[in-house]
Amino acid sequence: MQPRRPQTAPPADGAGPPAALADFFVCDIAGVVFKDDMATMEHPVFSLSTRPDRRVLRYDHGGVSVEITPSVKGLATIHDKDVLIYCISQLVAALNAGRPVARRIELVAHDLLVATRRETGGDSYRRLREAFERLSGTRIVTNIPTGDTVTTTGFGLLEEWMIVRRTASGRMVSVSVTLSDWLFRAVLARSVLTLAPGYFALRKPLERRVYELARKHCGRQARWQVSMRVLCAKSGSASPLRVFRKMIRDMEAADLLPDYRLAVVAGDMVLVTPRGAVIDDGDAPVLSADTLAAARALAPGWDVHALEADWRRYWQATGRPRLRSPARAFLAYCAKRASSE
Repeated sequence: MQPRRPQTAPPADGAGPPAALADFFVCDIAGVVFKDDMATMEHPVFSLSTRPDRRVLRYDHGGVSVEITPSVKGLATIHDKDVLIYCISQLVAALNAGRPVARRIELVAHDLLVATRRETGGDSYRRLREAFERLSGTRIVTNIPTGDTVTTTGFGLLEEWMIVRRTASGRMVSVSVTLSDWLFRAVLARSVLTLAPGYFALRKPLERRVYELARKHCGRQARWQVSMRVLCAKSGSASPLRVFRKMIRDMEAADLLPDYRLAVVAGDMVLVTPRGAVIDDGDAPVLSADTLAAARALAPGWDVHALEADWRRYWQATGRPRLRSPARAFLAYCAKRASSE
């Protein structure tokens, strides 16, 4: 199937040149910088439960309303959101490269699992299919603006999904997903923020959600302070406030959030401060799949994605120097780490 002649969509102010649109988009860009849409970072859209969550959720704050209704499979979870982050990141990278994009996206399931630091055994493919089902089945009614458009609308986060190709054993190989128009508008308007490489290493749902809020509200500022009650509401946690307060104190003690530190301070407040320079969208080093393959050869037995995250933190801590060859710098780092063990 050949895409039709690209059309042009008007950009949001300051978003760069217009985006060319096609019938479908193939996820084939290696080493993308991961992006998340600002609307779902700001507002609690995803369930933090690890069990099927069939509650109807309602959130009202500052003139924004969100109502989220599950399917029989339950609400889409914060871990299901990995699918959307992967797709958004690929689309934004394509836009930045001047490539045509589309709401219908074709992706390789294995690439998605590897990129989001998941195992690639048979069980992982089953869980990925369940994520597609929850993302398409969860219905949202909201007036959250995306880009310059403010409408009250109902939609699924995925409009549809389809397994395009399977192995002889029935395991999915390639998948086609169609993003909601609401989410696609956010991509075209570049209403996204860069995520730290360590985001996918966070296993607890609340850790991921609090990191999103810290990234959205603190960003590169010196501090962000929020009451425990408001943070509980914004996180979408179903726990009573006293339980939520204990979870935040545990999170403060564990100190696992990439880029940010939490501190519970007087007045039942939570103070968020950046550890150092937060990765900026414009100059973060990009590594190709070939570079990661070369890193595996230099450091056999190592998790190259963990090495990449460590290297990026080192790059930030050393003043974010401009790199003539990010690939060469990363490979030298990997060789040094491997030889020191």
